[in-house]
Amino acid sequence: MTIITTTHLNFHGEARAALGFYHSVFGGDIALTTYAQLGMPAGLPGSAHIVFGRVDSADGLHLMAYDSPGDAAPGAALPTRRENGMTLTTEPCFISVRGDSLAAIAGYWEGLAEGGSIVEPLAASAWSAGFGMLTDRFGVTWVLDVAAAA
Repeated sequence: MTIITTTHLNFHGEARAALGFYHSVFGGDIALTTYAQLGMPAGLPGSAHIVFGRVDSADGLHLMAYDSPGDAAPGAALPTRRENGMTLTTEPCFISVRGDSLAAIAGYWEGLAEGGSIVEPLAASAWSAGFGMLTDRFGVTWVLDVAAAA
């Protein structure tokens, strides 16, 4: 099994611009998916914001970013939490671990979850055979998922 660790940056409406900037600096491939593309009604505020954004350079830089939904803003005293089916956070970054099988990711999940708190349980999602988010006992938030075919 191979895993890739990726820095996951959290923004409040600026993920598209930030990823465009990082892409201009590092080159490589850029991919952007909006909340609307995953089913949020296009007329709702934030539907054009980025839910999954990624820059992968030929030199090995991997960045992910999204626009944190809701009214969470930098400096607000809100922990990472689930509310109305969405993850809200004021944290500037997550660590993302992506693997090629649910069994392998589940092993990492169990280890990291010991003494931590679950934000989103590890489960199948619209984009992955397994996706979950937790904050470990040291306060670091991790996103673990199984790489999708596309």
